[in-house]
Amino acid sequence: MKRPLKIGIVCYPTYGGSGVVATELGKALAGRGHQIHFISYALPMRLDSYEGNIFYHEVEMSSYPLFEFPLYTPALASKIVEVAQFEQLDIVHAHYAIPHATSAYLARQILGGTLKVITTLHGTDITLVGLEPSFLSVMKFSIEQSDGVTAVSRFLKEKTLTNYGIDKDIRVIPNFVDTDKYRRVECTQVRERFAPPEEKILIHVSNFRAVKRVADVIRIFDEVQKKVPAHLILAGDGPDRSVCELLVRELGIQDKVRFLGKQTELVRILSAADLMLMPSQSESFGLAALEAMACGVPVISSSVGGLPELQVHGQTGYIAEIGDIDRMAKYAVDLLTNDTRMAMFRQACRARAVDNFDVGKIVSMYEEYYRESCSET
Repeated sequence: MKRPLKIGIVCYPTYGGSGVVATELGKALAGRGHQIHFISYALPMRLDSYEGNIFYHEVEMSSYPLFEFPLYTPALASKIVEVAQFEQLDIVHAHYAIPHATSAYLARQILGGTLKVITTLHGTDITLVGLEPSFLSVMKFSIEQSDGVTAVSRFLKEKTLTNYGIDKDIRVIPNFVDTDKYRRVECTQVRERFAPPEEKILIHVSNFRAVKRVADVIRIFDEVQKKVPAHLILAGDGPDRSVCELLVRELGIQDKVRFLGKQTELVRILSAADLMLMPSQSESFGLAALEAMACGVPVISSSVGGLPELQVHGQTGYIAEIGDIDRMAKYAVDLLTNDTRMAMFRQACRARAVDNFDVGKIVSMYEEYYRESCSET
């Protein structure tokens, strides 16, 4: 029998996709008997229950007048060294390359090269942050020096190899969803809060950043509600929220749009929805879309990044070009007004999530990759 591993998980603790995936992965690994040590500047937001083999280590930041900016990278490296020494870690799994992979590399060097480092690339660390001239060389070095590298989609793998000229094997391990938790549930009372029984409900979930094109979501919905009685739920928060609230008022549809803010429990909300809109400008995977699909909610999305790897056009939803509001609205109306097709799409969404992206299947891929990196058979 293979021995349990001691795994350090370094991640951002916030609502972004990388933090969610890292936390859910750690919880799933702990459920399989591995010892998990989260290392971050705050408690990961989905680490909301006690497990005997899950531990949290906070990175302490010192305030010193000479330092104009917080020195998180060396502080994180020092904390990784401390945890690795005292807990005898086998692996540090760094989610999001900068600064986590960089700090993990420093820690490994301090420890004499004995600690294995796995880096998972999630998206904007490659497509946005890492391309900054001040970060590019450090990003490339950190990836190349990792003992193993994974990417959440084939798109992101190819983007990484192309953008940075990296000569390194990158394993594609997609994001995942707990299909036992994320499934359509009875939600009559929740649905009644959002819309009358005879109306449709559309949903969008994101961090309200420019790349999510939430204004397009609102414009698509505006076209849809002219033909189909409907309401729109917007879950999440971020820099574009105020602009979107203004747009809703300008279009005169404020009575049909509900801004929910950040939500930690989405299953009942997704179960109340008929259709998800995801017209993103950039999407390395589309975790929110996967969670919706697991709840039997078809997705209308743009054709960017990893989204075409996630959903199947004409089966689990529809795919259109970025900014094609009219086509996305037409797809939505066609689906919302065809009960037979909607039922087929809902079934296909659920089946694709279960068959291809269930947590058990994907966590097994990570376990195998960890043991390969540790040269364990």
